[in-house]
Amino acid sequence: MPEVEAVTRPHEPGADGDGPGPVARWLRADRVRAVAIVLIVVAVAWRAGIATRGWFSQDEFVIAAQASSTDLTADYLLRTFNNHLMPGGLLVAWLMIRAAGFATWPWVLLLAAGQAALGVAFYRLLRDLLRPGWGLLIPLCMLLFSPLTLETTSLWLVGLLILPVLLAMVLAMAAQVRYARTGRVRHLAVVVLWVAFGLAFDSKALLIVPLLFALTACLFTTGGPTRTLVTTTRRYWPAWLVLAALSAAYLVYYLSRPAGALNRPGSTGEVLTFLGDLVGVTLVPGLLGGPWRWSYAGDGPPLADPYDVPMWLSWAALLTLVVVTVRWRPSALRAWTLLLSYVAMVALLFAATRLGGVLSPLAGLVPRYVADVVVVAALCVGVALLGRSDAEEGDVASWPLPTVLREPGAFAVGLVAMIMVIATVGVGTLWSIARFGDNWRTKHGRDYLATAQTDLATASPDTVFLDDIVPDRVVAGYFWPDNLQSHFFRPAELKPRFVPEAENPSTFDDTGRIRPATVQGRRILPGPDETCGHQISGTAATRIPLEGPVPEWPWVVYFGYLSSGDSTVTFRLGEASHEFAVRRGLNQIYFPLEGGGPSVEVSVADPSVVICTKAITVGDLVPAR
Repeated sequence: MPEVEAVTRPHEPGADGDGPGPVARWLRADRVRAVAIVLIVVAVAWRAGIATRGWFSQDEFVIAAQASSTDLTADYLLRTFNNHLMPGGLLVAWLMIRAAGFATWPWVLLLAAGQAALGVAFYRLLRDLLRPGWGLLIPLCMLLFSPLTLETTSLWLVGLLILPVLLAMVLAMAAQVRYARTGRVRHLAVVVLWVAFGLAFDSKALLIVPLLFALTACLFTTGGPTRTLVTTTRRYWPAWLVLAALSAAYLVYYLSRPAGALNRPGSTGEVLTFLGDLVGVTLVPGLLGGPWRWSYAGDGPPLADPYDVPMWLSWAALLTLVVVTVRWRPSALRAWTLLLSYVAMVALLFAATRLGGVLSPLAGLVPRYVADVVVVAALCVGVALLGRSDAEEGDVASWPLPTVLREPGAFAVGLVAMIMVIATVGVGTLWSIARFGDNWRTKHGRDYLATAQTDLATASPDTVFLDDIVPDRVVAGYFWPDNLQSHFFRPAELKPRFVPEAENPSTFDDTGRIRPATVQGRRILPGPDETCGHQISGTAATRIPLEGPVPEWPWVVYFGYLSSGDSTVTFRLGEASHEFAVRRGLNQIYFPLEGGGPSVEVSVADPSVVICTKAITVGDLVPAR
């Protein structure tokens, strides 16, 4: 038998376990993608940490109270809240409140998941639309670390409204890019699906439709303005027809729902001030790392309050970027036109719907109003810097550099200057985020509830409360009746026991501590009998004048009396009345009554019972001193 010769095979990497593993191979396959994933994780984790410092705010308490007392019905989901039609958000809020109450971590997890989905979707859009390379990380970082979106990832009601709209915007643009390139109907169907998804969370998603038209006109057609508009309309008419029909149907339904009256701008100056604040003070500095300083706004998110010098430098930097990119890449002009168009849409929308009220002077300083602009701005910066992945190479370097700028020394100086600008923007961004986090720590509602829960845990079983309002800094008075304690404590683990009347009621002070209650307001005038005061007997009502008239209002009445026996008393204040039982001896009772007038009337059911009173007060329930 012939001798079999051994065959030596070359060593295969990974065959014996010494080669790179699947994770290492995945990282090496696309290092830009790997860094992008790391950036998304870091941004989500950092924002989740900031969100845990804060808590519920005014609107969140109202939504929580309503979700705790309402069945999950179509009427609940399809109603408007502060003129927002948000069935998707109300569904999520109802489920979360019923499952977790006032717990913080489920909301932080939900916001983190939404931000992660937005980051991944935006990076995929950048890869699909722009030329590949490390430059993709610039627009990605603009979105991930923008201080203008901190409110969106820190306050859960704002997140429920805006994060789904941002996600729908990104995914609709991604589908529109594929539809513009291929004309396939399935991509159009995806566009419609994501627009409908955004509309389920907020009516601002209507702006996605004109944004898609502007995106297509600016990035996927050529020619002058008239030719661009005509070509875009004719070539992609099925998309505009379907999206227009969807928008019209939504608007018809939205306008048919009961809603609060919208304010109207009081003057042209008010509109101009708003536009200057929204674009010049909030948006432009925010896109370049600002506002660097925040203005405290109670339990709600802070307002932008940039320093003057950095604000003007941010304007100079943005204008420089526009000029340089347009000279370097003429198609960048279309990207900046797209951004300007969308900023105009947002500004006009809020100028028409958010002005004319008490808070309108501050409206332009609210970052969440331009959170969606950050998405468009980041995309447009990417297009201006990198160009589209399917653009012709002849579009690049149409502005030849002067000979002096081609020298190695000049190139080095320019490189250093660019690094310094990027570093300055980065440091400014980190500073803005850190200062937002400091501001976000103060939460009066959280402290109020925590103190109340601690006191309720150790309170006597017979502790009872008359319903009253929580402090304005916890829930403002214009949310009545959802600023009542009986509404506020609905989702809480420990709930106070509210009663319609009580002899010795308790109440909460401004810090949430349980205190004995008393009434502060109008007292009765001294009676004719020095010993008895005002005597109530027989079948006729006794009229007792107050120190002064009280207006029609929900008051609390304190009634101190000495009774000769047990009976039932009817107490009247104007047209309102309340019946309660009296007991023999010296006693007192507190009860709420909505009425008004210069006097009260008291009658006793049993003619044989005589009641004396020197102490009746109509006013507000307050903690006793």
